[in-house]
Amino acid sequence: MAHENSFFDEMLDETQTARAPFHQYHQWFSDQDPAKLLKKAAEAEDLFRKTGITFAVYGQEDAEERLIPFDIVPRIISAGEWARLSRGIEQRVRAMNAFLHDIYHRQEIVRAGRLPEHMISRNAAFQEKMIGFTPPGGVYSHIIGVDLVRTGPDEFFALEDNARTPSGVSYMLENRETMMSMFPELFSQNKIRQVSDYPKKLRRSLSASAPRKCEGDPVVAVLTPGIYNSAYFEHAFLADQMGAELVEGHDLRIVDGRVAMRTTQGYRPIDVLYRRLDDDYLDPLSFRPDSALGVPGIMDIYLSGGITIANAPGTGIVDDKAIYSYIPDIVRFYMGEEPILQNVPTWRCSEPDSLAYVLDNLADLVVKEVHGSGGYGMLVGPAASKRELAAFAAKLKRHPGNYIAQPTLALSTVPILTKQGLSPRHVDLRPFVLVSPDKVEITPGGLTRVALKKGSLVVNSSQGGGTKDSWVLED
Repeated sequence: MAHENSFFDEMLDETQTARAPFHQYHQWFSDQDPAKLLKKAAEAEDLFRKTGITFAVYGQEDAEERLIPFDIVPRIISAGEWARLSRGIEQRVRAMNAFLHDIYHRQEIVRAGRLPEHMISRNAAFQEKMIGFTPPGGVYSHIIGVDLVRTGPDEFFALEDNARTPSGVSYMLENRETMMSMFPELFSQNKIRQVSDYPKKLRRSLSASAPRKCEGDPVVAVLTPGIYNSAYFEHAFLADQMGAELVEGHDLRIVDGRVAMRTTQGYRPIDVLYRRLDDDYLDPLSFRPDSALGVPGIMDIYLSGGITIANAPGTGIVDDKAIYSYIPDIVRFYMGEEPILQNVPTWRCSEPDSLAYVLDNLADLVVKEVHGSGGYGMLVGPAASKRELAAFAAKLKRHPGNYIAQPTLALSTVPILTKQGLSPRHVDLRPFVLVSPDKVEITPGGLTRVALKKGSLVVNSSQGGGTKDSWVLED
């Protein structure tokens, strides 16, 4: 593993001079009283606690609700860097939607020999009910989060794709609001692109994908599994910000061939349902019969054109980390272009040669479950003990198809504020993408997640990571 000093520091170059995007911020920071800044950081934490910005941690009885730590040093991206990233993200997202349409229709990519048929037919996230159906406006994944990592001045990689139910946008919005209220002078000194219009754009984008049966302004609702879900705060926040209804499965029923929600004036039809629960729980008549979270019969209404479900059932196949390894080929196949955003090299453990390589080099690799998320079920080889490596090797041999492996990346760092001053920590970035029938919109910046433990490469909040405000500078 690379030594801490050999990681790309986004703020400071080798001579400890601020890089161009950070120049003005660094000057401002140098003039500040460190004690006052630490006080501001504590104030920010209080603010988050009072607002109730928490997330649930499953399986930890002592800490059901936790605050995601927020660091007040922003992550700053230049206009030029962002323009390049945006082009790559848009290309990737368009290719994903084309891929989803194809696999539920003619499967041309399989016929062309570019993707093995079993990658689709044996994939747990592939939904046979979607075969032959095209969602309203042709959009499968309306809201996508693409996780990016940086390893050098011009080296950005797509680490994974979240095309099913990406979360974290509420933290992006609250982080910005907190920074603006605490350091208004920074926003007059630096020209920073705004993110506060995301809820308005989300509503507009969802409305643009309303079904044919919609008359007048589309009625939009957010479907949440309920208050015990780890992202419930976000579901409530987005519904409120969009001016949409927040509903649970028991608030909905089928009335006259439409999905309708209970109101004080009786049941009212919904046109677009932004669902924040997994396919399995959406409809007990189509998926898991024991689900009490979904709406019995909603799939029939959806397939008959009576409602738009965002994101569409079956989009989760794009989140599969084995499918991820084919995304460069998917971009070439559907877009006829070379991918602008590079993937991280990936070994598919389902392939015998790859499995042999991974087992031989386990101590140097990161191994992930193909359907895993949140940093759970993964192995970071360089940080694992001999016992952990042996146990994981046994798991790999038992179920090789469940895993992929990647090299341990030298993730870039951005400083965080500590009692001793600035200290570099590893970061990733999740930009949020809105797809409607006529356009792709990418929020400038996104959610920067930061590993708060020195040397740690795991940035997930569930594994002790925090967040930062992400600034994209205007030209």
